[in-house]
Amino acid sequence: MQSGKPTARERILDAAHELMLTIGLARATTKEIARAAGCSEAALYKHFTSKEELLIAVFSERLPRLSPLLRGLIAEPGRGTVEGNLTEVARQAALFYEQSFPIAASLYAETQLKRRHDAALRAMGTGPHLPIESLDRYLRAEQTAGRIRPDADTFAAASLLLGACAQRAFAYDAAPEGSRPPLDDFAHRLARTLLTGIR
Repeated sequence: MQSGKPTARERILDAAHELMLTIGLARATTKEIARAAGCSEAALYKHFTSKEELLIAVFSERLPRLSPLLRGLIAEPGRGTVEGNLTEVARQAALFYEQSFPIAASLYAETQLKRRHDAALRAMGTGPHLPIESLDRYLRAEQTAGRIRPDADTFAAASLLLGACAQRAFAYDAAPEGSRPPLDDFAHRLARTLLTGIR
């Protein structure tokens, strides 16, 4: 991209992200996305084979980068402190779920759409379970390195940390103050408390 002008693929991703956030995944059709991107639906399909593939691209390229962080930790266990690493995972996960929840929530309102979407994710070898499995792998690597108790249940620990981050995305809207716990404090307290049980 020499002139700084967005490519057709970037325009499609930006349009998809905006529409999925504003009108929901169910109503953000490929036709609407193409129109918002200023291209034809046929042009959209040159870059993305399906709406599901487009959604995965939005999640991986337009939302906070949780998966690359987890891949890096798995590749280099022993780097930094476990508490610092888990704090950053919690921080990125909380941001990811905060931004992805409004997109994914509309799936749960339409059972058939959710089934089709889940089947497509299985066929693509991806899905929302992967961050839990990746964090579990990281924790097992730290267990092998002796930085986590040998009897700790790493899968349960990964599920608890990411589950709390997902919960933060929607649980506090009805609270008296109407706001989520501050991100950095939330991530630090979550990581420290989790580590109390497994270190």
